[in-house]
Amino acid sequence: MELLAADLDRATIPSLGRRMADGSLTSAALTSAYLARIAELDTVLKAVVAVDPTASRQAEESDRRRALGRSRGPLDGIPVLLKDNIDTAGLATTAGSRALPVPPREDAELVTRLRSAGAVVLGKTNMTEWGNFRSPWATSGWSAVGGQTVNAHVLDRTPCGSSSGSAVAVAASLAQVAVGTETNGSIVSPAGHSGVVGFKPTPGRVSNAGIVPITALRDTAGPLARHVVDAALLVAALEGSPYGFTPGTLRGARVGVWRKPGFDDDVDRVLDSAVAVLRQHGATVVDVEPQHLDQVYATDRPAMLVEFRHDLEQYLRTRSGAPRTIRELIELNEADPVELSLFGQELLHDAAKARPLTDPAYRDQRATATDLAHRCLDDLLTGERLDVVMAPTNGPSWPARGADPAGPRTAMPAAVGGHPNVSVPAGFAGPLPLGVSFTGARGADGELLRFAAAFEEATRARRAPGYLPTLP
Repeated sequence: MELLAADLDRATIPSLGRRMADGSLTSAALTSAYLARIAELDTVLKAVVAVDPTASRQAEESDRRRALGRSRGPLDGIPVLLKDNIDTAGLATTAGSRALPVPPREDAELVTRLRSAGAVVLGKTNMTEWGNFRSPWATSGWSAVGGQTVNAHVLDRTPCGSSSGSAVAVAASLAQVAVGTETNGSIVSPAGHSGVVGFKPTPGRVSNAGIVPITALRDTAGPLARHVVDAALLVAALEGSPYGFTPGTLRGARVGVWRKPGFDDDVDRVLDSAVAVLRQHGATVVDVEPQHLDQVYATDRPAMLVEFRHDLEQYLRTRSGAPRTIRELIELNEADPVELSLFGQELLHDAAKARPLTDPAYRDQRATATDLAHRCLDDLLTGERLDVVMAPTNGPSWPARGADPAGPRTAMPAAVGGHPNVSVPAGFAGPLPLGVSFTGARGADGELLRFAAAFEEATRARRAPGYLPTLP
């Protein structure tokens, strides 16, 4: 029953379920294989900050249920890692910060749903500290708790963030699937850089209760996986929705291509290849250009500071041993020898001075940003009669040190507007993965995932990481 790295890399949740059903695999053996991978690789990758000591026991309980004919569905016995900003009772939930040393007493609602589905909670993953909302000069994938997560494809390159550890863990087969969270690209961007699938659902479909917040208006958890079918099954469990997934088709689809300027030649080449695949499989492709993006960014960022102060301070009051205000958090960081060792806390200082939620200027900024983001995508989807909008997810990963370089970001319209967004592997720049993102209408999550699965099947672009020490 030995599981090799290649077996884990290729396995899907349905294929593992069939093996557990016929007795050729147990959840205990699968969990043991993933725990062994973590022990073998994570001293280098630094993707996992805590392993759940009850993981093996959870797996054995799943096996007993299955033997009695009481399996809870496709997630029963499947090992899952959780981003470390998701409350997990008795297990680290730090958002990467040393200011949250005492684990929460209760599970987040999504963790309760995963346990009810029979999933094995394997542990917690590293992340860009505070969801990359501490400093504009933050290093992606670094936290004071977990250190620097690195890209599994080329070890001196960034994993991007903030769901850095979740994406890297899935790419390196440290778990079957992982849960990340996104406020503005934090699922799809690390998915693109790690060469895996990342799905940001329409906000509200997955409960964000028990997630360390940036802004509760649009913070949402979502899956990272090596295969679209696994992402679809995991998000169904997170939502508490019925299971069942079949890939869609590219034939007859109408796809708008946002050729975001500012990427490099490799991105253009991979995007052209994706367009060719779509056309070969019967899709109609038209070039599009979203409007209002500068206005969305200009009004969204100051509104986020107001929401961050309100929502984070409300959350901190639920945690034992935690600071109660952002000003207290700033003071703790200033007294800590690790927290400010690489970059500052400028965004925390800005948030500490933020206006209340009742402020008319804030209300106007939030209404403007959200309305324009809705129009930015809805005008394309409706006006051009599109099924999805496709754009590059990422350029080649940069060195894993210092601030993220300024560059094109394609996740913002879907993030601010509340549209579902999925990144799928599409090609490579040398050994570095490149993804493309598909955005659909708000609420059309299932249709979007079925389209993504059809694209995945047509391209088969993903490959296992090579763990190269640096670029050749």
